[in-house]
Amino acid sequence: MPQLNLVYFAWVREAIGRDEERVERPAPDVTIRAFIARLAEQGGGYCQAFAEPDRLRAALDQRFVPLDSPIGEARELAIFPPVTGG
Repeated sequence: MPQLNLVYFAWVREAIGRDEERVERPAPDVTIRAFIARLAEQGGGYCQAFAEPDRLRAALDQRFVPLDSPIGEARELAIFPPVTGG
C-alpha cells in the first residue's frame, strides 16, 4: 500500500512524542480533518494533539491547504499550530 509521511511541529510534535511517522495512505477522498479524527482515536498523545482540529493547520506536499481538503495522492502531510510572528 502507498505510504503517507506525517510530519508534526511544535506542540503537536510534543504531544505525540515524535517528529514524523509513516502510515498507510488513506483513500484519496478522505479529508485531512477526517484523517486526524482517526488518528485521535488512537488515544494518548494523538487524542491530546488532535482534540481541537480547528486550532491546527496543514500542508500537503509542502503546500498549505484547508483541513477539509482531500488527502488525494499526497506523499506528505504536515500538521502544525498556526504560525505567528512579528
